[in-house]
Amino acid sequence: MNSHGRMHITMVKKMLEGGRACDKCLQAEQLLRNKGLWDKVNEVLWAVEGDANSQGMLIAANKGITLAPFFIVKNENGTERTYDSVLKFVKECFGPEQSSASTSTDTKDAAPDPMNPHRSEEMTLTESALAEISEQLQNSSPQQIVNWVLGRYGKDCTLSFSGAEDVMLIDLAKKSGHAFSVFTLDTGRLHPETYEFIERVREHYDVSIEVLWPEMVKVQDLVRNKGLFSFYEEGHAECCAIRKVEPLGRALGKYRAWLTGQRRDQSPTRNNVAIAQLDAAHRGPAGPLLKLNPLATLSQQQVWTYLREQGVPYNPLHDRGFVSIGCAPCTRAVRPGEHERAGRWWWEDVTKRECGLHVAPPGANDGAGP
Repeated sequence: MNSHGRMHITMVKKMLEGGRACDKCLQAEQLLRNKGLWDKVNEVLWAVEGDANSQGMLIAANKGITLAPFFIVKNENGTERTYDSVLKFVKECFGPEQSSASTSTDTKDAAPDPMNPHRSEEMTLTESALAEISEQLQNSSPQQIVNWVLGRYGKDCTLSFSGAEDVMLIDLAKKSGHAFSVFTLDTGRLHPETYEFIERVREHYDVSIEVLWPEMVKVQDLVRNKGLFSFYEEGHAECCAIRKVEPLGRALGKYRAWLTGQRRDQSPTRNNVAIAQLDAAHRGPAGPLLKLNPLATLSQQQVWTYLREQGVPYNPLHDRGFVSIGCAPCTRAVRPGEHERAGRWWWEDVTKRECGLHVAPPGANDGAGP
């Protein structure tokens, strides 16, 4: 029984562009449902992305809250409390037994404890387990997140390596002291400097980097039918699907978790990326992969401060104005004042500048709170 007597509970969710709820909001709702507490929520209000006058946005601004979901609890005596942590909300309003109670009678569905990285289990992650992981890792440093996932999965967790953020993750992984795996995608059209960079990272960290190539027949068919530069006319989606997305699926098929260098400020398509996700686009031996983005809340400047202070190797193209580096025909140096992703697929709309590696299939949830 809660200590507040009768309560009126309002949950504020974030609605992303396209009309779907953010990933963290869905995770929090599922957690409450699994604990039998969803019917305790009296009303749900929406903070609509891009609409500062939506009811939820107005309330968030009034209360100085930047994360979603959050809960407003009004007690019968008129006092009010706001929570931006679903676990703290559950614990303080419904008792610690509800906060720690298993959401399933099957121990395989018990939520993992991110603060106990040495606990081992062979389980398929549930949405409620993911919600608790997200909740407990949301204020963790990148090093703590890397320590947790590698302490839990070891070589069953892989890093997709290509750029500055990814080599930062390799540095953090080495410092964790745990085993891990690394792969990179060779599209066949990378800059010479990028190939040299991959080798330099391999030697610097004494780490094995698995190199994945696209299927030769598919590449040959594309070039035979449409030439070497069809993406300038038709968009890059088809070429990237063959040279990047398909090899990625093959690479991830043998792992249970992966780490990426995505940051929320990299592009409009990533501004809601969650720290922890169930990867709806890829499956490993145990089902959907756990996808962690330890650098999600970092800025470009914070990443580069780390690289320079720690002596981390980086691609020399960065010193020539290249910020986000992909295939040679699709990457250029950015001009002064341009966004870091302006040099990728610059001939296309800014909302389409993704190669498909981090784009979930239709209907999948890939957003995050605030």
